[in-house]
Amino acid sequence: MAWQGLKLNLRVSQKQILTPGLVQMVSVLALNRLELREMINQEMIANPVLEEQNEEPTQTDNYSDETFLKAETEKVPEKPEANPFDEFDVGTFFNQYLDTGGDGGQSQEREVSERPSFEKFLSSPSGLTDHLQWQLSVTICSDAVKEIADSIIGNLDENGYLTASPEELIQNGKYSQDDLDDALAVVQDFDPIGVGARDLRECLLLQLKTFDPQNTLAQQIVSEHLKQVQSNQLKEISRALNRPLEVLKRALDVIKKLDPRPGLRYNKTEPRLVEPDVYFRKVDDQWQAFLNEDDMPQLRLSPTYRRLLVKDAADRDVRNYVKERFTAAVQLMKNIEQRKHTILRVCQSIIARQGEFLDHGQDALKPMMIKEVAEEVGVHPSTVSRAVGSKYAHTPQGVLELRSFFSESVNGPEGGGMSLLTLKRLVKKMIEEEDAAHPLTDEQIAKKLDDAGIHVTRRTVAKYREDMRIPSTHQRREKN
Repeated sequence: MAWQGLKLNLRVSQKQILTPGLVQMVSVLALNRLELREMINQEMIANPVLEEQNEEPTQTDNYSDETFLKAETEKVPEKPEANPFDEFDVGTFFNQYLDTGGDGGQSQEREVSERPSFEKFLSSPSGLTDHLQWQLSVTICSDAVKEIADSIIGNLDENGYLTASPEELIQNGKYSQDDLDDALAVVQDFDPIGVGARDLRECLLLQLKTFDPQNTLAQQIVSEHLKQVQSNQLKEISRALNRPLEVLKRALDVIKKLDPRPGLRYNKTEPRLVEPDVYFRKVDDQWQAFLNEDDMPQLRLSPTYRRLLVKDAADRDVRNYVKERFTAAVQLMKNIEQRKHTILRVCQSIIARQGEFLDHGQDALKPMMIKEVAEEVGVHPSTVSRAVGSKYAHTPQGVLELRSFFSESVNGPEGGGMSLLTLKRLVKKMIEEEDAAHPLTDEQIAKKLDDAGIHVTRRTVAKYREDMRIPSTHQRREKN
């Protein structure tokens, strides 16, 4: 059975034009504070224009004022036309992907600060499968689509690529092709964007189309000329598309910043040291979110390099290089600020819904879906997943993963919604308090819940019990 084409379910609130800066912004948002701190330190080494701000910024350090760079753009004359690909080895990018023996530059051991803190602790890595299954658990779709999506997730390789055939996924006719297409669209909409792809071309297109649903030069290059890009036949592509090399270079700048192995960063095998990324605190009887900025380098633009840029006597090549470094530095600093802004907006939306949980604990956790928060914040659901993924909040209930605040809804008392996690806790509590000599059956638990106004079936209770790895009635009776 052939695939029915690339079906994308793009729920974007605004059209976004994909640029290298936007690609970097997506990457920065996914980092937790330890990863961000490491990335900032690496960028300061790579870009001499960036330096750590150890004192109050002066007016000249305000990177949000772009009139400086704009004025310099007008002052620097254009260089004579040269081959724009002299220092652009786009083939290396794809060769790293194709070299299955390497890690594509994505996986690396991370050093962490040894400064002691009671708020640091070791956490087992969630892994790609767990990250995707969590998103699936808080996604509204039919049972058939959810089952196929779960099968798709189980058939992804470490890079996030789908390895199963359509026949295997629909289980010899148990499900329809439409169900399969819908399930694939659901998974391909998850963070990290690009998972569920069947080849490199589809992986890159998923990332491009998420941020720019309209046709772009980058999409056309990936769709029609990917092999030529891999073999660095750039002049041939330029002629085929009737586009200047300089225009082509800008599109390829975007493409080479995409992630050809989107699943790899989640497939870590060693426990990692984590710190709270945010604090949830009550201020004037209102819950508020605060970013943990402890030990986070505060960046500024180097005054020394700024003076070099405005110096009339500076060599043109030097000025062009410094201007390029300034532009990259400004973009990075903006993306770090945007990360802060997005995480805080998402956290404030979480707090608005889960204030009772913060006050009273697990039994007060309310159902909350990714889509609800995304609509309130005005972003794509994958942005919310990225903002909460691998991040922790310091709360009165302990240091918790941000994603633990999300849970699907089940029928609660008096028709109200109840968090699935809360319901599972009720089931677990009933079993813990049962008569060991006469353990409760799943049907008896369902009846007790029904008497309390919580309407679930015996099969649902059995599923929740199995999810929590609680033995069956027979097994518990034998054990006792």
